[in-house]
Amino acid sequence: MRERGRINDMNIRTVLFDLDGTLIDTNELIMASFKHTFAKFQLSFTDEEISTFNGPPLEETFYNIDPERADEMLKVYRKHNIKHHRHYVKVFPQVIETLKKLKQKGIKLAIVTSKMRKSALIGIEETGLLPFFPVIITCDDVDDPKPHPEPVLKALNHLNRQAKSAIMVGDNYHDIVSGQRANVLTAGVAWSSKGESFLQAYHPTYMLKEMKDLLRIIES
Repeated sequence: MRERGRINDMNIRTVLFDLDGTLIDTNELIMASFKHTFAKFQLSFTDEEISTFNGPPLEETFYNIDPERADEMLKVYRKHNIKHHRHYVKVFPQVIETLKKLKQKGIKLAIVTSKMRKSALIGIEETGLLPFFPVIITCDDVDDPKPHPEPVLKALNHLNRQAKSAIMVGDNYHDIVSGQRANVLTAGVAWSSKGESFLQAYHPTYMLKEMKDLLRIIES
């Protein structure tokens, strides 16, 4: 666990999590859904190129690839993703144990994801995470998704918590930037498919080598 200077000296009482790539492993599902979509529209991308599409809102990704067919591509992607969700999704190591301990400590928890609520809930329910999260903010709930601060601020508002006692945990740059813009602490996860060095370039407050590092941050 690496640590940069804190932006406040108040105890962390709220933890906001990204979903895909942070709490649950959907990397294979996302890759498969992109490949299925691109094959359908006779587009060719390398695995490395496809990995860069994982993170930003899908609408933005497909619009940047092909504005004229973006809506059709989005429908094909989501249909495949929802249909095959249960065949791929799994929770990352130490996630359940860490969430249980955070809850025991009275820490307020929320998920802040760029996914649609319908597809987000499939993964959350399938992996047994739903009981831990009274607040789930999806792209359906905001006008401006991450890296805009709105999703983070909306989660804090629903939890009735202040930014100065919160931390945003995520696997991609838009999680870190969204948290920074909302003036909360931030933590990148070393198991990100983007790689630890990629996340370090965005200067998160902490870098988690494993999920239980979060408990050490809270306890310190």
